[in-house]
Amino acid sequence: MEEAPHIKNFAVVIGGSQGLGLATVRKLLIENIPVIAVHRDMRKDMEQITVDFASFSGGSTPFFAIHKDAIQEKGRLEILQEIKKILGHDGKIGLLVHSIARGNLKPMAANSQFPALSEADFKITGEAMAYNVYNWVSLLFRESLFSSNPKVIAFTSEGSSRVIPGYGAVAAAKASMEAIIRQIAVEFAPHGIRANCLQAGVTPTDSMKRIPGSAEILERTAKRNPSGRLTRPEDIANVVYLLSRPEAAWINGTILKVDGGESLC
Repeated sequence: MEEAPHIKNFAVVIGGSQGLGLATVRKLLIENIPVIAVHRDMRKDMEQITVDFASFSGGSTPFFAIHKDAIQEKGRLEILQEIKKILGHDGKIGLLVHSIARGNLKPMAANSQFPALSEADFKITGEAMAYNVYNWVSLLFRESLFSSNPKVIAFTSEGSSRVIPGYGAVAAAKASMEAIIRQIAVEFAPHGIRANCLQAGVTPTDSMKRIPGSAEILERTAKRNPSGRLTRPEDIANVVYLLSRPEAAWINGTILKVDGGESLC
């Protein structure tokens, strides 16, 4: 994320309080990249999030947290105003990471434990995990807040192309998000924007553990992965950092697997 000497490049992480997003925030700060973490968490999670964010705020690299809804238009516009204040006159966004994991995990056919997926479930999940990526890219582009060579990164999973029980709405959202990222990569390329997806291996995050049968999936995947372990949030964060570098400028519109070879087995 190289820029003119007087320009300070920030990373904006949408969904930066837990899981892959939190690991990404931590890695970027270690690498001296200023970060704005946007999140909207339930009250029960805020105690731990406050502890995590407090450890970032004491460092030498600027860190800002915005606790607002990044999905609805009203929330996006409120967040936009806060971002503008943080950037000031000499700040630009060199990296946008979309890490929202908000959706409905239900089967298509109702069972004794769960009702069936509804049309509303698909809409809510798609809005949060797919269409919202474009909404943010479009908004920041219109407001001229991107640097001259920004990177856009979104997280996908193997579930976008294979069946996982209870994952139907999320699978549809992930597949849509991948298509949106490809479209962004081509249509915004003349403006210097590079957009890619990272396909994370199975990672024991809180959102993963909410998937029906997750304990069995985690156990099976640890044995399946040729590296003999599950993917860690830090593995994904490391690749986010690699793609943020100027040397990665010719990687565009890809789905990059970050799984230690898991998808080969």
